[in-house]
Amino acid sequence: MNIRRVVLIALLAVACVAELCVGQEITVAAAADLQFAMQDIAARFQKETGKNMKLIYGSSGNFFQQIQNGAPFDMFFSANLDYARKLEAAGLTEPGSYYQYARGKLVIWVPKDSKLDLNSGLQALLSPAIKKIAVANPQHAPYGQAAVAAMEKEHVYDKVKGKLVLGENISQTASYVVSGSADVGLVALALALSPNMKEKGRYAEVPADEYPPIEQACVILSTSKNKDGAKQFLSFIKTPAVGEVLRSYGFDTPELPQTR
Repeated sequence: MNIRRVVLIALLAVACVAELCVGQEITVAAAADLQFAMQDIAARFQKETGKNMKLIYGSSGNFFQQIQNGAPFDMFFSANLDYARKLEAAGLTEPGSYYQYARGKLVIWVPKDSKLDLNSGLQALLSPAIKKIAVANPQHAPYGQAAVAAMEKEHVYDKVKGKLVLGENISQTASYVVSGSADVGLVALALALSPNMKEKGRYAEVPADEYPPIEQACVILSTSKNKDGAKQFLSFIKTPAVGEVLRSYGFDTPELPQTR
């Protein structure tokens, strides 16, 4: 066997291994409120199965648009039900993969050195000391939609809408308050409990009856190049251990009809 042939065989072997590795990777588009919970969940899944996870976080609405345009994700974890249902109705999901995995919660959050009294809930936003209020963009972020609904119900929205600073997603919204770019924020409880924020501020939950339920669903996409891996991860998401992780980050995991 000559050198040229040996080199060619080696290159083909490397290419095959690379292709196998890519095929084993599961690419997940996840709502930004899942940033820390999903890192924990994916690490556990990878340890148990050896499968690599590629996690991409952003606003559910933006992911919805990207998936419609052919974005190469295997799974989509939405922060509401509507986007997942619309993809299912359009035939863009793997049949039977729709799953309601959690319900999110909205909180009002301020840095530790803030003198704002959160005992009055959203009425605290009317304080003259507040110059900027961070919320997720309600055009495409479910938490932004929930924040606007809650402020409207409390009759504070019209009085403070000029102070709103819009984050592209709930993670960016939280970063505005942590960095001092906003005085207060309406963010996901899951982020308020995260390592990035837990010790840096305080929060008060917005009563759940003040905004539409932030019920969250995931789907496997019909264009997935790793459907077997995605199905395995979906089965893992349904385990009690994952439910415990989600609850530790403030999510509810109610007993709801889970599949479609």
